Parts: sequence; structure tokens; C-alpha cells
Amino acid sequence: MNADNTQKTDETTDSSRRFTFPTALTVLAIILIVVWIAAFFIPSGLYEVDENGPIPGTYAELPNCAAGETPIQDGGDCVDKSPINMFRLFWISTPNGLYGVENAENGFVTADELGFLYGSAQIFLFVLAVGAFITVTMKTGAIETGIGRLALRYRKSPTLLVVILMLVFAVGGTTYGMWEETLGFFVLLVPLVLALGYDRMVGAAILLLGAGAGVIGSTVNPFATGVASDAAGIPISDGLGLRVVMWIVVVAAAIAYVLWYGNRVRKDPERSVMGPSHLSEVAAGDEEAADEEAADVQKLTRRQVWILVVFALAFLILIYGFIPWNDVWANLFDAEYPLWTFSNFYFTEASMLFIVMAVVIGLIDRMNEKTIVNTMVAGAADFLGAALVIVAARGITVVMKNTYITDTVLSYMEGAVSDVSAFGFTQLAFMANLPIAFLVPSSSGHAALVMPILAPLSDFAGVARSSAVTAYQAASGSVNLLTPTAAVVLGGLTLAKVGYDRYLKFLWPFLIGLFVILTVFMGLAAVTGAV
Repeated sequence: MNADNTQKTDETTDSSRRFTFPTALTVLAIILIVVWIAAFFIPSGLYEVDENGPIPGTYAELPNCAAGETPIQDGGDCVDKSPINMFRLFWISTPNGLYGVENAENGFVTADELGFLYGSAQIFLFVLAVGAFITVTMKTGAIETGIGRLALRYRKSPTLLVVILMLVFAVGGTTYGMWEETLGFFVLLVPLVLALGYDRMVGAAILLLGAGAGVIGSTVNPFATGVASDAAGIPISDGLGLRVVMWIVVVAAAIAYVLWYGNRVRKDPERSVMGPSHLSEVAAGDEEAADEEAADVQKLTRRQVWILVVFALAFLILIYGFIPWNDVWANLFDAEYPLWTFSNFYFTEASMLFIVMAVVIGLIDRMNEKTIVNTMVAGAADFLGAALVIVAARGITVVMKNTYITDTVLSYMEGAVSDVSAFGFTQLAFMANLPIAFLVPSSSGHAALVMPILAPLSDFAGVARSSAVTAYQAASGSVNLLTPTAAVVLGGLTLAKVGYDRYLKFLWPFLIGLFVILTVFMGLAAVTGAV
């Protein structure tokens, strides 16, 4: 073997030994094992409950079953923690995270109980339905062409272009968690902003900060607010008013920051975080590239216009359906809601909405039956990973419930939060979710993991559960702006040819301002009850 081959072998070996952060499913699998082992040593116990959940100060420890004793799920008053039974609970935990039913009397979760669905089957199907809907829409080219035409129409007005594009991506972020979908737009926007005198960072920031700010202020985002609200046992409309205001403020701050940075670069290219030599090197040749991109963007067809109308209509129906208008109207005006509204609208109804709308969009695009079905199946398959993350996270809480350690953990925390003000609790909830968001970058997996604990804990602190949801999504969205465990960040930066170190240099002033803004909103959530 020659020296060159030896060197290549060493490089390959070093590369293979380099640590890569595990995926969300692997992290959750590790957490599941850790929680299961901890359940052998953490005492079991239960709170007394009323219609509002656990009653503070009523926690009582449950003994471990001796040989021959009847466990609590079979009518006894002890918990079976024998190795054989504990392994059985571990083995069936993830399946029960999908379709397990919670016994209304003792809280035990299996597929054979009589009670309420505890598993995430509704959300699981909903995620797949959204995947089918988004994929069929993307296949028509309507979204990509629409945003491309929008960019080209305002290319002579740089400031207005940045504002409009960031608003579009922010609306996508707040409604359906637009994040991975942004990857298709980096190659279009980067040459365009370079031709306008900006640097590559502005192109990347329009996408990452636009969609990211929208996700932080999620209103009806099913993958963040939807999963969290479901796990917290509250309607997705709880806290909607505050989240709308937070979306407006955070998105406005993101737009202002990108404009401030971009205008500074246009006036003085040497102030670019990309470096003056890099900026001058690409600026000369990218106007031509922008013109080529302009030539490649087709005009919207009449069919694509109707597809965009149906796409927007689907989310308008989703928002309208999720809001309990009768309750809202009664609280505001002490009267019945004068217009028609849904008697019941949640994830089951929303799943069918997106499935039907996917078919409608396929028909408008004149896809044949086989193409529509195959595209919907492929779209559901693309979103299967996110759906499985939700199931895996719910499986962890199944282990905690079936070993009766959830209430024990709550009892440990009850003392810590009982003397904490509502303001202090919302700040602590926000801070505690930051490291979890780094470990579990999946917003849906993060929500399903933490909310079963955080929601009743907020009851003990006298804080609305919707405030806990807002604290979680603010932390999750903020961390996903910069974490290298989020594939979109590194993937997008690679497409934009922006180094991660340069991106962090650009981002840190905004993160400081964002932290201050979110801290203020956590305080407002405590004061207002997250209306």
C-alpha cells in the first residue's frame, strides 16, 4: 500500500469515527430505556383528581406488590414492579403510545382497557394527512412558482421584497410548521439577493428567520401547538390570542433585523459577516445568475392559481374549525355566535379535510387517479418519521403512567413550584425546554415528551396550561433556529454556501433580542392567563 492510499485510509477512518448527533427517534429510544430503568427505583404514587386534574397536596405513595398481591390495574392497591412485568410494560409501551386506551378509574394504559384514547393515533393520522396534502400541492409546482413570481415581481424593490417573502414564510411557519419545505427556495433566493446588493446571508436569513419566527409564534401549527395542546388536554384555541400577538412581534423583529443587516451590507459590503473578499468575489457574477433564475421561473397557470386558492382555503377552514366560536362569542359579547360553525372539529375532522383537499388539488392539476394516490402515499411516507417520533415520545409517558411514577415526579416538583409566582413559573418552563429542544429537535416529539408533565405542573403553579404550551413552543422554535441537530439549518446553509460559523456570528445579536422578547411574553402569559 502506498503512502497516498494509507493517508486516504486514515482520513476515512477519522471520518467514520467522527461523532454525529443521533436522530430524534434514537434520542427518544435512549430516554425510554433510561425512564424504564429509573421506574424500578422511583416510588410509585397517585394524586387524587377532580375535573381539573391532580389536586395539590393529595399525593400518596403506592407500595410495590408482594408475591400474590393484586396490582392496582386489577383492582388492588399496589404496583407490580417484578422484572417480568416491568419488561412486559416496556415491550408494549411504544405500541400503546399509538393506540393505548387509558382506564378512567386507575389510569392504566393498554389496548384492552375501557376508557379514553391515550395513544396518539389521531395525531399520527393527521400528520400523515398533512404530508399527503403538502406533497400533492408541491408536486403541482404552484407554491414554488408562486413564491418565485413574487420574488421576481419585487426584485427592483429590495426592502419590500424582503418584507413580503419573510411574511410568506412566517405564515407558513405559524400555520403548518413550514421548515423542511424551505430547502427548495435557497437556490432561487440567494442569486436574487446577491444581484440586489445583499450577501448570501440575507438569502439564508429570509428563509430561516422568516419560517423560524413563524414557528416560534405558532398559532395552529399542528406539529407544535397542535401536539402540545393535545398532550396538555386543552383545545388548540386556548392561548391563541397571545400567540397571534407573539407571532406579530417576533416576525416583525426578525424582518427588522434582516433589513438592518442587509441595508448595512448594501451600503458597506465590508461589513458583511461573509467577509469582504467573499462578497466582492460573488457579487460580480451573480446578477447574471439572478437573470438566469428569472428566466427559469414560469408564469403561474390558471390551474396553479386555483391550487393556491384551495391550499389557502384548507388552512382557513382549519383555523376556523379549531376556534370554539360559541365560547369566544359568549365570553366577549354574552351572546350566541351569529354564524354557522362546526359542532365538533379536531384532529379527526382535520385529517379528512387535508385528505379531501389533497384529492381536490390533484384533480385541479389534472393528475390521474394513480398519480394522485401514489403522490399522497409518498407524501405520507415522507412525514412518517415525524409521526413515529410522536408515537415514540408518547410511549415514554405510557411507561411512566403504567409504573405510576408520573405523579411521583409531579410531587417532587410540586414543592418547587408551590412558592413560585406565575411569572416565575412561565420563565422556568421556557428555560427548562431550551436544552430539551436541543436534544429532541423534533417539535412534535418534544411536545409529546414534556407536556404530560408540564401541563399538570402548571396547574400546581396556578398557571393556565396554554401558558405552558406557549413556553414550550417558544423554546423549541428558538433553539431550532441555530441547533446543528436540525437538518434544515445545516442543509439550508450548505445550499446557500454559508458557513455555520458565519451564520452564528450573524445570528447571535438577534437571539439576544429574541430572548428578551420571549421573556416578556412569558410574563404576559402569566399575567393574562394566555388568552
